[in-house]
Amino acid sequence: MNHEEELIRSFFMPTKRQRYLDFVSKPKTRQKFLRELAHFKSLDPRYANVVHVKPDGLAALLKQKRVPDMCWVVSENREIDGKSMLTSDALAELGRDMGTFLSFVPGKLAYFENEDGHWILEHP
Repeated sequence: MNHEEELIRSFFMPTKRQRYLDFVSKPKTRQKFLRELAHFKSLDPRYANVVHVKPDGLAALLKQKRVPDMCWVVSENREIDGKSMLTSDALAELGRDMGTFLSFVPGKLAYFENEDGHWILEHP
């Protein structure tokens, strides 16, 4: 399994998982998925916790959760999408009203933000 598949299997609504797994499996349909991120509504609320923090507060919150130094990025921002990045560099790219997932521990810990809010995603 990869970061993207685990992200979908763990944090998306069960009724939407297969649809998004199909989208990310092919470069052509992956773009459909990325276009939906700006107003994404398919997070599973059982594992998505809204956070209200400023960028520097987010770094501190993630440090408390002991995120690794590297993360996988899924984003509307083509410059960072589909890349493994230093967490600090990925955090510096946030706050541009673009839907972005940072996957820290596949299927266990991630962060998502878009035009509608910010969420820490945690799965037991």
